[in-house]
Amino acid sequence: MMLVRLQPFQELESMRRQFDRFFEDALGELPRNEWMPAAELQDHGDVLHLRLAIPGIDPAHLDIQVTKDAVRIAGERRSEQSQNKDGLLWSEVRYGKFSRAIALPVEVQNEGTTADYRDGFLTLTMPKAAAAKSFKVTLNPAISATETSAS
Repeated sequence: MMLVRLQPFQELESMRRQFDRFFEDALGELPRNEWMPAAELQDHGDVLHLRLAIPGIDPAHLDIQVTKDAVRIAGERRSEQSQNKDGLLWSEVRYGKFSRAIALPVEVQNEGTTADYRDGFLTLTMPKAAAAKSFKVTLNPAISATETSAS
């Protein structure tokens, strides 16, 4: 009787490659060098905070454009490995160029936007435009009904 060694991870990898080929055949091959950083948008009253996870990117090579209703961020993560990738067995890190456009839920003052890059996160602080800010309306004291009818 011949024993066959079970290698479940090899089977899973084979199945993943088959799925990749299936979708490439159906949709056309997608560019493998492009990727999109994860983002989160928070509303803090008078400002919006947009955070993007972009570790390993030199902030000097980022292109950040803010309009009144959208943000576009582009850059590139360059591989530190040599072209032949000596010793690299596998990698889940995406390298190459990226471009991300994000529509904003309210208008912002693009000239007042600030950017901060710390610990692999880019944070944009965007003050809301005056029309987008909520403000409290103060009610003037009502004139009594008798004063109004007497006039």
